[in-house]
Amino acid sequence: MYDVMVVGAGHAGCEAALAAARMGCRTLLLTMNLDNVALMSCNPSIGGPAKGHVVREIDALGGEMARNIDRTFIQIRMLNTGRGPAVRALRAQADKRLYSLTMKHTLEHQPDLHVKQALVDELAVGSGSEPAIELKTNTGWVYRGRTVVLTTGTSLAGRVITGDAHYSAGRAGEFAAYGLSQSLRALGFSLGRLKTGTPPRIDARTIDYSETVMQPGSDLPLYFSLSPDDEHVPFGTPNPVFPQDGATRWRPQLPCYLVYTNSHTHEIIRSNLDRAPLYTGRISGVGPRYCPSIEDKIVRFADKESHGFFLEPEGWQTNEVYVQGANTSLPEDVQLAMLRSIPALEHVEMMRVGYAIEYDYVPPNQTLATLESKLIPNLFFAGQVNGTSGYEEAAGQGLIAGVNAARKVKGGQPLVLRRDQAYIGVMIDDLVTRDLTEPYRLLTSRAEFRLLLRQDNADLRLTPIGHQLGLVSDVRYQAVEEKRHVIAEELYRLAGSHLSLSEDLDARLALMHLPPVARSISLLEFLRRPEVSYRTLDELGMGDSALDPDCREQVEIEAKYEGYIERQRAEVERVIRMEERPIPSDFDYDAVRSFRIEARERLKHFRPVTLGQASRISGVNPADVAVLMVCLEKDRYAGTSAA
Repeated sequence: MYDVMVVGAGHAGCEAALAAARMGCRTLLLTMNLDNVALMSCNPSIGGPAKGHVVREIDALGGEMARNIDRTFIQIRMLNTGRGPAVRALRAQADKRLYSLTMKHTLEHQPDLHVKQALVDELAVGSGSEPAIELKTNTGWVYRGRTVVLTTGTSLAGRVITGDAHYSAGRAGEFAAYGLSQSLRALGFSLGRLKTGTPPRIDARTIDYSETVMQPGSDLPLYFSLSPDDEHVPFGTPNPVFPQDGATRWRPQLPCYLVYTNSHTHEIIRSNLDRAPLYTGRISGVGPRYCPSIEDKIVRFADKESHGFFLEPEGWQTNEVYVQGANTSLPEDVQLAMLRSIPALEHVEMMRVGYAIEYDYVPPNQTLATLESKLIPNLFFAGQVNGTSGYEEAAGQGLIAGVNAARKVKGGQPLVLRRDQAYIGVMIDDLVTRDLTEPYRLLTSRAEFRLLLRQDNADLRLTPIGHQLGLVSDVRYQAVEEKRHVIAEELYRLAGSHLSLSEDLDARLALMHLPPVARSISLLEFLRRPEVSYRTLDELGMGDSALDPDCREQVEIEAKYEGYIERQRAEVERVIRMEERPIPSDFDYDAVRSFRIEARERLKHFRPVTLGQASRISGVNPADVAVLMVCLEKDRYAGTSAA
């Protein structure tokens, strides 16, 4: 008998299993192939806008993804540096196999965690005074546990498609889980069908790098994890196949390379659309709008003369290169012709063909914000089985599902992150209040409080929660609280220190190409100027030379965006009042005649647990929310009177 059983060892499953075990639960992790733990079956990278924010949040809560990518990346960059702090984000290229091996090593050395290879065919709920959930494998073995987290990725009734060829698979080279899909239907779950895809991989030795644009890594040390420096030990050695002029001084890195399609590329694709499964009807699942296949791009953006492909190495010790931007299910011969129409790839050889994959998922209107099933108590869902896409989205859900499964076992209150607390909270709230029409992808535009949810302050936002859960050490928690104190002290000092008007000050500002100061102002007000940075204060001898770079960044952001941040915090206070108003699980929406028909049906479909959730459901307008609020007040008053 296990406390928590996790099915699937992808990015969601690894975080779920580690969280549960670290919280003291006897945990089982089952996967159909132990060699593919945390496999990057598509893009060999972690991070990017919104996604990088989630990785930082996972780290602050005590998860593993940030530490794992820091140990195994072959390149790292900060994106959107020319834009505001809310959308800046880290993105790292991983050594694909090393990332998987390093995560497997972490799992195998985690106390209270049993890792086993098995294909789960059936899920059943046992009987008795303490009913367990049973997992039956294809060999007939049965595992029993108090809670289960399903993180099945694309394996549920998965089907791989390339041109006219198609076959059953969870992903190329792995079994599909048909039995588990049928088992969920038998338990009463409705399943949907989604589609995703992956591009071909090519041989690095057959690329003409002189025809590419090199994209080097960062010259400045960058990491996802804010844990101690000894966690950032890199693994791997340079591969002589790739040009090394993109290496940086602080850590060996591999560059990526940019190439472009052309009119010949587009003509090859257009002339073969009659063979494209996306247009012949062979694919029935709905694909991601934000990550379209190259054939879809050519049709949807017919006026565009070219599209960029990024050539991304998959590791130090492999010649495989991922062609980002070339997702396709075109026939193999068309894929090769398409690639060879690009000058840098004129003589390229494909090592793996691109393909599309269809799979079953569980529409998350059947799931609570805790990621526990509404239908089967103690059964949790995380990752692509919830209709999401992306390693980062999966890992964030896995962490929350693992934490809540562990808390269910221990009798604790579940963890539900609000939309103003974390991108993870935004994502899960979106999933349980909206119908999916495509695989869900997290974007910065989905977060209404994104200025509060920056990647640079994830530790300040969420480390106290991770510490309370027992996933963050006392040492790390104290370091974050000390950082919080230092930032507050520096802001206080700047507010109380003033620039004194003088000819000497004006002359020094002129040398720095800054306008003179017309009146005496505080250093905090001076720092708010667009052309002034904390480095300016250093050059004037008015900064704190001992201040940590992370603290400097926080001080500068808090100073420059104070007005915007305060407005968002005030809005958060208003929203929280709605979030704290619960809706009884047995609330009778049919008994409320004032609801519009659409609103009544949508509320019954999702069964929101708070007034805030109800207000975000499509088809429920402010008038419907007002009616619901009145009904809840009447029920509360009636309950108080009866008592």
